[in-house]
Amino acid sequence: MDLGLRGRSAIVSAASKGLSKACALSLAREGVDLVLIARTADTLEATAAEIRGATGVNVQTVAADIHDEATHDRILDLCPEPDILINNPGVRQVPGDFRTWSRAEWQHWIDVHFFSAIRLIQRVSPGMAERKFGRIVNMSVSFIKFPQVGFAHSHAARLALSGAVAAISRELIPHNVTINTVCPGLFDTDALHTNLHGHAERRDTSYEAILAERLGTCPAGRLADPTECGDLVAYLCSAQAGFMSAQNIVNDGGVYQGIF
Repeated sequence: MDLGLRGRSAIVSAASKGLSKACALSLAREGVDLVLIARTADTLEATAAEIRGATGVNVQTVAADIHDEATHDRILDLCPEPDILINNPGVRQVPGDFRTWSRAEWQHWIDVHFFSAIRLIQRVSPGMAERKFGRIVNMSVSFIKFPQVGFAHSHAARLALSGAVAAISRELIPHNVTINTVCPGLFDTDALHTNLHGHAERRDTSYEAILAERLGTCPAGRLADPTECGDLVAYLCSAQAGFMSAQNIVNDGGVYQGIF
């Protein structure tokens, strides 16, 4: 299927590796020019070179913290009229004890998972609406559907974002601008392995035991390849996906057992 994206432009955060890198590559294969953002310059430049070599699209980079609004200025200088925005906080986290978290720590996660994404949406969506095309995808986690012990700070902020964009999206979809959230599960990324190591330490067990436990709850029985997320996101950005908005799409191999 031709997704109707050739010649479009996309901003992709946390794009040097993992799921955002997969999203960037899937979009590039559809002919989308990219601005990639990540904190580690060397890794980011290697990813940009890889995507250029594989697809031939124009790839620009910003090595900076996506949560800094000065970074947003730099991004929009490079790409003042983006057609696509992929929001990913790009923060690895390990489980903790909510009893010990200060107000500042709660606020940190709100800033990371909520305000950064909302500020970018505020800045890019008016132009998208004026041009009558825009696709915004927020990267979350499948656990927002069934929150896990140890991640209350993250879940609170991610759910706030989903709630906000549910309202915002209804203002934008008449202008062919959509906002959806992808909620991936067990994908074979560094972020997942960091998470599992954190659980193992917290429960005083081995990483292998935690991985086996998680795979035991997954009907698919495996870790997913990041391209399986990237291609889903590319479809949500497509010309064909203009009637789908305000959705939290779980992509977790059947772990989530709810109907809705």
